[in-house]
Amino acid sequence: MAATKRMTVSQALVEFLGHQWTVDGDIRERTIPGMIGIFGHGNVAGIGQALKQANVDEPDLMPYYQARNEQAMVHQAVGYARMHRRRATLASAASVGPGAANMLTAAALATTNRLPALLLPSDTFATRVADPVLQQLEQPWDIGLTVNDAFRPLSRFFDRVQRPEQLYSIALAALRVLTDPVETGAVTIALPEDVQAEAIDVPVEFLQDREWHIRRPLPERAPLARAAAAIRAARAPIIVAGGGVLYSGAEEQLRALVEATGIPVGTSQAGGGSLAWDHPQNLGGVGATGTLAANRLAAGADVVIGIGTRYSDFTTASRTAFQNPDVVFVNINVASFDAYKHGTQLPVIADAREALTALAAALGGYAVPAEHAERVAREKAGWDALVDEAFAPTGRPLPGQPEIIGAVQSASAPEDVVVQAAGSLPGDLHKLWRVRDPLGYHVEYAFSCMGYEIAGGLGAKRGLLADGDDRDVIVMVGDGSYLMLNTELVTAVAEGIKLIVVLIQNHGYASIGHLSETVGSERFGTLYREYDPAAKNFQGEDILPVDLAMNARSYGMDVLEIEPGASALDDLKAAMATAKASERATLIHINSDPLVYAPEGEGWWDVPVAEVSTLESTRHAREEYVAQQAAQKPLLG
Repeated sequence: MAATKRMTVSQALVEFLGHQWTVDGDIRERTIPGMIGIFGHGNVAGIGQALKQANVDEPDLMPYYQARNEQAMVHQAVGYARMHRRRATLASAASVGPGAANMLTAAALATTNRLPALLLPSDTFATRVADPVLQQLEQPWDIGLTVNDAFRPLSRFFDRVQRPEQLYSIALAALRVLTDPVETGAVTIALPEDVQAEAIDVPVEFLQDREWHIRRPLPERAPLARAAAAIRAARAPIIVAGGGVLYSGAEEQLRALVEATGIPVGTSQAGGGSLAWDHPQNLGGVGATGTLAANRLAAGADVVIGIGTRYSDFTTASRTAFQNPDVVFVNINVASFDAYKHGTQLPVIADAREALTALAAALGGYAVPAEHAERVAREKAGWDALVDEAFAPTGRPLPGQPEIIGAVQSASAPEDVVVQAAGSLPGDLHKLWRVRDPLGYHVEYAFSCMGYEIAGGLGAKRGLLADGDDRDVIVMVGDGSYLMLNTELVTAVAEGIKLIVVLIQNHGYASIGHLSETVGSERFGTLYREYDPAAKNFQGEDILPVDLAMNARSYGMDVLEIEPGASALDDLKAAMATAKASERATLIHINSDPLVYAPEGEGWWDVPVAEVSTLESTRHAREEYVAQQAAQKPLLG
């Protein structure tokens, strides 16, 4: 008879997770090296008890981390996974009802970004013996429906452990998806609160070490040959490097290819860091928030080589970025879903690193024409000069965001990691931040979730520390996103995790305020102002007396405040030096002028404008919108 161990379902799951290993070539690391959790009546006797028992019996098996918000737990897991190139992530355990529902936004974020996160939301009684229990959702047309069913469309894997015996197949299936580069995202195992505490005789082989080998599929010969032939015939090719380059660890292969061929590179948000900013072939971000250099080369490109990119609307500038009528797209992606996007006839379904190695061999002797190489150099030099100009201090009492980015950049180390997610900062960073390290740029821009920044930055720092890497993580966040979710600052203080947060306060939503103007809505509802009862809006001059620096200080953070004035940028650089020299979590507070914008990159983003309106501003915006629409293509090619 096979050996068994009498355990609860929760104890078995915790021990199982502690013995899972991801193997990527010569790299072997824990798949789930820890669990973040907030306990309630739905999981305190199940997962909570199991974690406590593990902490006493085997402390290194499944370290537990305390959080302050369930959504933020998953954000931490995503930031952790990004730093580990999707080889490892954290599990997130929440109680029943609102605790579980709080994770929904973050589940969507993980899935959209193709980054692994294991979610363990508690569920109501499987036996229904006490229905309806506290925090139970009841629907008369489906009694079995629970809050956790909302995770189904947001997850790459979803299942519910209705009986203890189901744990084995569910756990194994969940880990398969979690470690699959094609399928990964949010992986959700719903755990009814009664089943969590039920006992079962667990086969010991279920609890032993298990390895999950990441697949790195090679490109098929025929698709690769067709792609290489198209590139060889190109006079003005460009590469669009996405997150897949980094998750595959293909930076060196990308660099070797572009140095051999002279093909320029534009990066998506997720692809930032795939090539150092000062490399001659790196034109910077491409698309709606891209650089002038990348977008001008993209506009005339006859062959676009996408590597590990989802081709989001920001990357394609809402299908206006690539204007050559004869443009051909070579899409290299490990996922066929992305490789075939937008009608390409040259998909190459393969791992980015393996495909780049094979493509370099197939392109031996090819180089871009001299006139194309000269234009690449000219456009890059021109854009670099524009960035230098944007970074130059103006002496205004309230510096613009580009100047602030420049000051933070100059005070950072080459290996430091900048973290951002939403607002105007992602666009400005995509254009301006000079990425010097493959892991140095983490802008969550697939879901662009306000509130991700601090929690995601904390997760990124956890991920680095787990590898013995103590580089600084710099979270840049606007006051709008800060107010959405800032409580994980308490977590950083509680655990002594050093995080540098640069809080840029402009008293409103800078990004949407600007967008509101372009669509003719005149910044309505985007300012943080006191309510005007006569006008019945928030458009007045009285700024809210909110002290965010004091808020961070109340959490136990070290806070450095930059006073408005001509020396603000010098003071910011000095504050950055202080924060970098400190061992404590530090927040730097600075006020900015939201009406100072980064240099124009000639990118466009499709946001529909009202067809009819009594507002002159909206009518004018509609005319501009229709004119821009004319450049859209129904398919990329």
